[in-house]
Amino acid sequence: MERSSLQFGNWRLVALCACALVAGSAARAAERVELANGFSMRCDHHALVDGTIRLYADAGSENFIEIAPASVVRFERLPEQPRASAEALPQNGARQAMPQAGSRQSALDRRQLQPMLAAAGREHDLDIDLLASIVEAESANHPGAVSRAGAEGLMQLMPGTAQSLGVANAFAPEENVHGGAAYLDWLLERYHENLALALALAAYNAGPAAVDRWHGMPPYRETRLYVARVIHLFNQRVRERRERLADSRAALGSGQ
Repeated sequence: MERSSLQFGNWRLVALCACALVAGSAARAAERVELANGFSMRCDHHALVDGTIRLYADAGSENFIEIAPASVVRFERLPEQPRASAEALPQNGARQAMPQAGSRQSALDRRQLQPMLAAAGREHDLDIDLLASIVEAESANHPGAVSRAGAEGLMQLMPGTAQSLGVANAFAPEENVHGGAAYLDWLLERYHENLALALALAAYNAGPAAVDRWHGMPPYRETRLYVARVIHLFNQRVRERRERLADSRAALGSGQ
């Protein structure tokens, strides 16, 4: 079993977690939850149900995540707050990468990406669909993509980050993917326990310093939307994978 599925369990809850984190940037966010692991998040409201605490993303009762009471230090009521302004956005957040001028590399299709994603996933014990979702969100599968902030390649590595990971050429697809997977692996270890995936993705987008500074999800709307988009893409890929597996099993059963 891959570490991602073992560590994060029910991916539906992770998706709802992303909803809650995105909702934290809107005026409806009414509570700040301080977690025992040193991080925090925002939610609309909470309730104790069958011995677990439910954190709700909105005023309804459908979108929530469940956490153990021991994971919570305290709840704090918050006044309504406007969305973060554009000036508050980090320079390297929501990079909106575009193909490099003069680049002859076209976007890669799933068949081309699959081998390098599989190799990187095996090396760092990461779900292939998670890596594919990040590549799609970061660069739209374009190996020559460059962001406004200077992030490069399929997984949008900043030059300094690429150098520290031993990536000599960020525009070489396999090098970039292995570097990005190594970086994500490190971030997942750094933000273990509660909300590990969401915080790791936020740090991938806005930088670990931003997550550490805010002791949780940064109040940057574009970063929160990025996290939600990657998790949405990942859940979509997981559903498709399960449907293909079910169809395959059905076809084998009908052939017997």
